[in-house]
Amino acid sequence: MTRFLPLLLLLPIPAFAWGEPGHRIVCQIAIDELSANVRAEVERLIELDRDFDNFAESCLFADAPERIRARDHYVNIPRSHAAITTADCPLAQTCVITAIPKDAAVLANPLTTDSEKLLALKLLGHWVGDIHQPLHISFQDDRGGNHIFADVADPESNFHGAWDYRIIEHKLGHDEAAIASTLRQAITDEQRSAWRHDSPVEWANESLQVTISPDTGYCTWQQGACWHSADNMMLSAGEPWRMVPITEPYLERHGPVVMERLQQAGVRLAALLERAFAESSG
Repeated sequence: MTRFLPLLLLLPIPAFAWGEPGHRIVCQIAIDELSANVRAEVERLIELDRDFDNFAESCLFADAPERIRARDHYVNIPRSHAAITTADCPLAQTCVITAIPKDAAVLANPLTTDSEKLLALKLLGHWVGDIHQPLHISFQDDRGGNHIFADVADPESNFHGAWDYRIIEHKLGHDEAAIASTLRQAITDEQRSAWRHDSPVEWANESLQVTISPDTGYCTWQQGACWHSADNMMLSAGEPWRMVPITEPYLERHGPVVMERLQQAGVRLAALLERAFAESSG
């Protein structure tokens, strides 16, 4: 069942973290968290953009109309990994763990042009959202849950999509500005203090712990690895996809997890931007 793995590792994952609503929510929380000076600088850069008129919308840039730096949206890990502890990519030269410091450095460099800073700003907003979506820290063979069915009645549904948008819609609704405001108001000062000082490695590991949790239902731990199913360690080309029904109780149960990941992403993105612009200004 593993003979196709080398080929699969060469293929990109077709995953879109949080969907458009989630990315907007994260970036709206972030800009509302910014100090007045940094927010003004972010808005100044966004005014230079031909396609986006606010920061929350600009965070969709990396996904459309064509994906930018496709391998930087996720992290593929071996099924034997129980944690991420190093700031590199286990199965590639580049991934979202390395993308975040790369673009933060561009934003922080006082010698970069406004156009370079604008691009880095839009990408950072997206990457920080991506790394907090648990299924973006996952396994290549089933494409981060894209090759797992999630709804008997909808053959186009998949497990990854449930974590992209279905949990958000079920628990929080569709008014993204109101959702961002509500989630931000619920963040305590203690949470802000704790979350701001973490690193992308820690963010990725938090997502992984959700991904491999038995309650998530994405994989089953046995023989030292997180198996695709009880009788199949990994999904090979041509094998039928399995089903993980995403029921209303499932959506309800994981709502608090998704809410916290959105909050953490917003707070951490704001802290990242504060540090980068502070360095940029000397």
